[in-house]
Amino acid sequence: MKLTRAIETVFRRYLPSPFTIAVLLTLFTILLAWIATDAPGSGSHLGSVLSHWESGIWNTGLLVFAYQMMLILVLGHVLVLSRPVEKLIQKITGLVSNPANAALLVALPTMLVSFFNWGLGLIFGALLARKVGEYAQEAGIPVNYPLVGACGYLGLMVWHGGISGSAPIKASEEGHITELLQLSGNEELLSALPGSIPTSFTVFSTSNLLIFVAVLIAISGIAYYLGRNTNSTPTSLPALTMEKEKETEAIGSEKLDRSPWLSAVFGLLILGVFCLQYTSFLLALNITPDMLNFFMLGLALLLHGSLANFGRAVEAAIGDTAGILIQFPLYFGIMGIMAGTGMIGDISDFFASVANSTTLPILTFFSAGLVNVFVPSGGGQWAVQGPLVIESALQLGVPLPKALMALAYGDQVTNMLQPFWALPLLAITKLKASEILPYTLMFMLVGSVIYLTGLLLF
Repeated sequence: MKLTRAIETVFRRYLPSPFTIAVLLTLFTILLAWIATDAPGSGSHLGSVLSHWESGIWNTGLLVFAYQMMLILVLGHVLVLSRPVEKLIQKITGLVSNPANAALLVALPTMLVSFFNWGLGLIFGALLARKVGEYAQEAGIPVNYPLVGACGYLGLMVWHGGISGSAPIKASEEGHITELLQLSGNEELLSALPGSIPTSFTVFSTSNLLIFVAVLIAISGIAYYLGRNTNSTPTSLPALTMEKEKETEAIGSEKLDRSPWLSAVFGLLILGVFCLQYTSFLLALNITPDMLNFFMLGLALLLHGSLANFGRAVEAAIGDTAGILIQFPLYFGIMGIMAGTGMIGDISDFFASVANSTTLPILTFFSAGLVNVFVPSGGGQWAVQGPLVIESALQLGVPLPKALMALAYGDQVTNMLQPFWALPLLAITKLKASEILPYTLMFMLVGSVIYLTGLLLF
């Protein structure tokens, strides 16, 4: 399709790497703040802007946030590499009998898994798509493999409204919202902020769960329809095997590394403490980043069966975090500039002047979708855009949970257009971005209609 080829050309030729974009956005924000904001009473204006930038980069609370997001991604990937998840993928693959249910059996599980954890869903969907392609090839089932690959990417269209979504899960942490906006110095605003926004009002709200179910049904149905009505594609896929280190006979301390008992005892200890510490949170449907990571750590230790297996899985997964590690501090610096110079208030005043309580969530949805093209990270986007959304919502009387979810929906739906997070899937499935884009764009359009309808109805 000409449209998808044009989109791929734009991303490849004219959109630099995410880190380069983060650098350019930083320089642009510094320049804009220097030109468009008022100078301090004394001292250099540029020096003041740069001071706000440096303070934002090393904001302790936000650096903790970055590490929490890294753990969510790593531990999710580690869970995928465990033997039980591998068996689950094999069982799902064995159910494939025709091109329609091949697409459905990739789309539905991928979205369900990604609602729990986006890192888990990202790799799970990629491996499931690859294994379905291999199984269909071996069994002589004529599937549309690019469609199957696109279905393996669908988790990125529901993740931000799920349990590991950066904005809702971080906003549920006591004091985070205040910390995010404290650099603005607006005491009236800070006094109006709640201590937290529990996930019972965002992720587990009736409106969000209904929207998720609607997306799940509609997108799964479209995947089934496309699988039945599109032409099959030839595939030549070698069997993908999870390379495991050949183990020699354990001697000395190696026996501890490979001991299933030590791993099981430590994993059970973590899960026991998890129940002790977080039962009240679970009953209140309030999930925090620390809570989610603690649970996944204990579960991963149990599923891998030994500390050695767990360690190798962590080594395999750690490369995924490079973008978060180096890009997040730059986005925190941008947030520091915008808060410290008053830009957040200026932009929020503009939104308040052109929107009302009905249209602000819609504007937030579209602006979040646009920002996601340039800031392909939900956590980084929350750091930059979150304060604007919060202040605008307070000015117009929009419930903060609704404004927050509008940002989450807009961010996640344009992942179907932005190929950054598709890179692991493309590497595993051996597909090209141009091959999956025709289908992900269809999914994006349908998902956008559902999300916008949900924002208007609820």
